[in-house]
Amino acid sequence: MLTSDSIHIEAPAIPAVTADTLQKPTRPQTPYQVLRLLPKDATPEQQDSAIQAWFQPGEIHYSDQPDTLHLPGHGKGRSLKDVSLPQYYRENYFSEDSLYHPELEAGRYGVAGDPVGYTIGSDDLFSSILLTCFVFTMLSIAAARNFFAQEFKKLIYIPKNDASSNATATEMRALCFFTIQTAVLLAILYFQYVKAFVADTFILSEEKLVVGIYLAIILGYFILKLSVSSVVSTTFFKSKKNKQWIFASLFLTALEGGLLYPAVLLLAYFNTASQSVTNYCLAVVILVKIVAFYKCYVIFFRQNGLFLQIFLYFCALEIVPLFALWGGLEVMTNALKINF
Repeated sequence: MLTSDSIHIEAPAIPAVTADTLQKPTRPQTPYQVLRLLPKDATPEQQDSAIQAWFQPGEIHYSDQPDTLHLPGHGKGRSLKDVSLPQYYRENYFSEDSLYHPELEAGRYGVAGDPVGYTIGSDDLFSSILLTCFVFTMLSIAAARNFFAQEFKKLIYIPKNDASSNATATEMRALCFFTIQTAVLLAILYFQYVKAFVADTFILSEEKLVVGIYLAIILGYFILKLSVSSVVSTTFFKSKKNKQWIFASLFLTALEGGLLYPAVLLLAYFNTASQSVTNYCLAVVILVKIVAFYKCYVIFFRQNGLFLQIFLYFCALEIVPLFALWGGLEVMTNALKINF
């Protein structure tokens, strides 16, 4: 029984290589030439021994020139701001390159794409305004929800008595806030309408200024309409009815702003078609004017039995100012837009 292989081949012994076994030529040799003198099956240890036997490490002589790379263990190189530094140290291949001078404006790499147009959704100011409107709307409704519920019921049902609404200071502040919010939303919507259907460039450097001008015109429209309506109503009707109409008008303005708020969000952040948003806003304005016509009849003309006079009153104090507002915005737009 065999316990091992019957054929055993023993590897030949390779003698150690020293400097004496190598015949040094009369000229210096490279490591490659030294390794070629060794057998092909020489081990790495033998190759290393041959290199060390043939070559002796010499003393390292470092350069005395200034080192601008600040290598560890060496002194810092001389600054380029040193006036005594020779000019050939200051100028090199990268001296005029823009990457070597961060204080200089570099050119654009690649092909320029189409610029992204201005949008309300990408503007931090208008995004903050819309977020603020949402927060204050929730706070105002929470603080005066009973008052708004009563005013909403009065829009639908005819009150049995002519008692005027007694609003607190908080409720009046809420109505004023909603009026300002409606003006802001109308200014933003009209600006979006102008950019979609009228003009895209203006003489002003920033679109915020254009929206600010529209906002000033719309706020002036609300203040002037309420002032004229109060004077006319006080002249022909009792002060109690005038107070009822003012509350109803302010509440309808607040309701109009609440209905227009989703339209602004859809137009700014969801890329809704401008035509669809325009149709929705027109429907909201027409609906509010119909309700205002009904409230005007209930407050001023229901008990008097007069029906034809309401058309004159309503057209003079509601429809005509609305068309005047539209005409004023168009005139201002023609003055602000750039005609090519």
